Formats: sequence, C-alpha cells, structure tokens
Amino acid sequence: MRYRLTFVAGVVLGYVLGTRAGRERYEQLKKSAQQLAQNPAVRNTAETAAHQGREFAGKAYHAVSDKVGDRMPDSVAQRVRTLRERATHGQAEDDWGTSNT
Repeated sequence: MRYRLTFVAGVVLGYVLGTRAGRERYEQLKKSAQQLAQNPAVRNTAETAAHQGREFAGKAYHAVSDKVGDRMPDSVAQRVRTLRERATHGQAEDDWGTSNT
C-alpha cells in the first residue's frame, strides 16, 4: 500500500511539474489534493498507519536491543530514550519541526 501511495504521489507531482496547462490547472489540482487530505477517512487511515509504524518500530527496537545488548552505541540509546520521552509527554514535534502523526 505504501508503495502504491508513493507511486501515485510521484505521478501527480510529475504531472504538476511537467504540465503546461498553467496556473488554473495547478490550482485545481491543489484544491483536489487539499480536499483529499482533509477527508476524514484518509486522515484516519494515515493516523492508523503512523500508529502502527510506531508500534512496529518499538517492537523492532526491542528485538534488536535484545540481540545487541550492551553493544549499542550510547548516542543511539540516548536518542531512542529522548524520542520515547517526547512521545509519552505529548510533544508532537521532533528536532526538525515535523509532526510524529
């Protein structure tokens, strides 16, 4: 599913950048994309996918840390702890100013 969405987004981006239809067509596509992004079903699906991704990442971290143990670099362990603290305290942005949802 993720690959399909990436492909569709690439096709749309390529069309928008390559089209010679002018500003009117661009504004029409932009409005359609905004309506799609505001669709409750799309938003719920994106939030569910983000939540599942965080769950899988946590499971993967535990699986790797069980096998790696003390050999994990301190910088990586500290970064994971920092991200977990932010998630539990409800801080929605990371170091780059992007949302985790």
